[in-house]
Amino acid sequence: MSRALILWLPPVAALADGTAARPAWLRVDDGVIVDSGQDDGWVDAWERPRDDAADDRLIALAPAADVPLRWHHYPDAAPAQAAAAARLDALKDSLGEAAALHVVAGQPAEAGQVVPVAVTTHAAMTAWTGWLAAQGLSPDAILPAAAAVPPPEAETLWAAEVGDETIVRTADRAFLSDPELDPLMAGDRTIAPLDAAQMREALLLSLAAPPLDLLSGAWKPKRSWAVDPALLRLAKRLLIALLVISLMVPLVHAIRLMSDSSRADEATVEIAKKAGITAPDAEAAEAEIDRRLATAGGGPLAFSVPASALYDAMRDTPGVTLKSLAHRTDGTLTTTLAAPRVDDINTALLALQAHGYRITAQPMAGTDGQQMATVTIRAVP
Repeated sequence: MSRALILWLPPVAALADGTAARPAWLRVDDGVIVDSGQDDGWVDAWERPRDDAADDRLIALAPAADVPLRWHHYPDAAPAQAAAAARLDALKDSLGEAAALHVVAGQPAEAGQVVPVAVTTHAAMTAWTGWLAAQGLSPDAILPAAAAVPPPEAETLWAAEVGDETIVRTADRAFLSDPELDPLMAGDRTIAPLDAAQMREALLLSLAAPPLDLLSGAWKPKRSWAVDPALLRLAKRLLIALLVISLMVPLVHAIRLMSDSSRADEATVEIAKKAGITAPDAEAAEAEIDRRLATAGGGPLAFSVPASALYDAMRDTPGVTLKSLAHRTDGTLTTTLAAPRVDDINTALLALQAHGYRITAQPMAGTDGQQMATVTIRAVP
């Protein structure tokens, strides 16, 4: 359920001379007027905290004495064009400097509809917003009180009681009643009083769909970014959860890696036992297996290990050829390399060194003009 407080603003003249009376007010709850008065009775009810206070609205009504209205009609204009034209026409028809006036035009929903235009001054807006701020109030909208009066029937004018004002409504105007001017404005038409119940219904309808809001243009409130405390608490919890997960992922990965390593070490020790090797851990078992393989001419000291590295180095240097190749059981590979240039041989040797092999080389001249080198390669880096 939503609620709203309708508060009538004092006339600017009364604010200027300090004679402003307590404002009239209505309290609306879910589209029904539940309380009213012209005192401070609204304060306690409005400021009382409620769980659904997010739907509460404060609507201020500007007096017709300071904000008269006109309705302009542009049958062939689009809604946006009609609103712009109505604003310009209102400025032309208004007294005073344009810079001092605050003109607000509504925008019709469809082409051909009338456009309401309110004219007041920036001084009046300053006085009202200052008075509201002094009361500790921040309105959601400031509506012209005259905009709430419905249009009259043909050949008739309404005289409606809105707050403590009597507002005269014609087909295209709404203004503060004046006993001397009203007959002149009416002419041959009848000024009929608008029923209070009908006026209250029209007022509630204007709240549901405000025709225009004086808090627009230069007076449009700047958006203030407020952080919802509940949302902030949720963000903190999500951040903490993200931090915990970020710490847990590498920790779980490390635990799994340690577990896998432990299982691999256990498997190595078991394999060593099957080969007749008793070792306290995987490192000792691998060392003993390498020693036995070396004795047998296998393992990392086998011929294939350094020979593979040598062939890879030669493949990257096409000019190098192999003249001789020998292997010892201690893992040493002895070879004679030939190439058109010494730099080609050096390139192959540097490639072997880059893989961590220990290299010794003895250069010599070949009988066919090629450059040669006797090279020893240690199989274990």
